[in-house]
Amino acid sequence: MGKVVISDASCLIVLSKIGQLELLHQVFGEVIVPQAVAEEYGQILPAWIVVRTPTQSSLVLILEETLDVGESNAIALAVEMGDCYLILDDQKARKMAASMKIDFTGTLGVIISAKQRGILSSVRPVFEKIIATDFRVSNVMIEQILVELGE
Repeated sequence: MGKVVISDASCLIVLSKIGQLELLHQVFGEVIVPQAVAEEYGQILPAWIVVRTPTQSSLVLILEETLDVGESNAIALAVEMGDCYLILDDQKARKMAASMKIDFTGTLGVIISAKQRGILSSVRPVFEKIIATDFRVSNVMIEQILVELGE
């Protein structure tokens, strides 16, 4: 069995916008989100997304001094659950997770994993859809990933 996977809202939101939320399930199976993330997402969650609230409210409050509520809850839940994999896109949240020795990836990492596992034959069309949304990602990063993946 693989690591527990916890997601922040940004990945759910952008994958939903482009009609690819199911990629999360195909890559990771069950995904856990804190209640705050479920609320931020604002849509009905599929059965493979489990809502769990962190119990360390003091840690959430400390994290909320520098991060948004969803990211704070996701990181606090990752700390509580231990050996897990966290999906975060915000740079400050990623730095915080790294400082706390939490393994993480982002939405682009999920898409790369889908390609590497043979779920997607090409990431280019998915990246083009993401670029058309309000998701912030540099063209340079996209081009580097496409080169690395042979596209």
